[in-house]
Amino acid sequence: MSGSYVHSLVGTDVCSGWTESVPLLVREQSLVTGGLDVLASQFPMAIIGINSDNDSAFINDTLIAYCIERRIEFTRSRPYRKNDQAWIEQKNGSIIRRFVGHDRFSGPVAAQTLAQLYRTVRLYVNYFQPSFKLVEKKLIGGKIIKRYDTPKTPCDRLLGHDSIDAAKQKRLRNERSRLDPVELLFRIRQAQEALSSLASPEKVDRLGRESLESFLAALPYVWQKGEIRPTHRKRSSKPHNWRTRPDPFEGVWTEVLGWLQAEPDATAKALFYRLQEKYPRRYAPGQLRTLQRRVKDWRAMMARELVYACLEGERLDDAQFIGVESP
Repeated sequence: MSGSYVHSLVGTDVCSGWTESVPLLVREQSLVTGGLDVLASQFPMAIIGINSDNDSAFINDTLIAYCIERRIEFTRSRPYRKNDQAWIEQKNGSIIRRFVGHDRFSGPVAAQTLAQLYRTVRLYVNYFQPSFKLVEKKLIGGKIIKRYDTPKTPCDRLLGHDSIDAAKQKRLRNERSRLDPVELLFRIRQAQEALSSLASPEKVDRLGRESLESFLAALPYVWQKGEIRPTHRKRSSKPHNWRTRPDPFEGVWTEVLGWLQAEPDATAKALFYRLQEKYPRRYAPGQLRTLQRRVKDWRAMMARELVYACLEGERLDDAQFIGVESP
């Protein structure tokens, strides 16, 4: 990727799905090891192994020495085997892209804003967002049968795991009890609005002036607008009502209408052949479909006019009949 952009260092626990992320202002070896220290302090369990991709930010002597010093087993994915990183790639899509969007950010201000967003997202996702976990996959004939565990949050999976001692479980429960998911969602929206203003400075900062009470009052109606991703909104599509190519039948359409009025049952193909005979080397065979659509639309319009004319006539007769019978 060319250019200087803020990168995200993301780590996920394969067993529970617990995910942590930190922004990196520059993709450099010492910053990667510093980011790993931050991730290690935020994970509720000890890191015993790291499996990375084949990026040069990970495959270097600095990271290898870092893992040897901390007795962490370091492995990497196989070249040209993207599915080796399926767990982290899934979280890159369901968490990073979902909450951040697809814009690219650069500079210390953007890095600080991303750090604030990630600090809130980690609490919201790990404590309150349940997810499926694949338990079994079988190939029966030519069909793959998958069986999933009951949806659980990463926190619930850790609380139900045997390797998590009582002290860590108590700390997880205390942390979850003091959190409010609605307040976390409000803080996420504020950070997203700040990122949106960095990506598009012309946008008005609306959520920055909105209070938590007004956010809660409008929350029951948010679903009517669909999913809100301020940094990755689709542009409103306008109806396509203009031509991109010149009309090949612009000069002869009046003549074609005369033929249709004289022969209402004439097919568009017969009319096209008639045009080819009258105007040699002007119409290619590929333009037949254009004339067929044009004739179809004209006949539909004429049919609607006939139907509406009959309906208006019936309404008029009814009005006259009622007028005669009324006292």
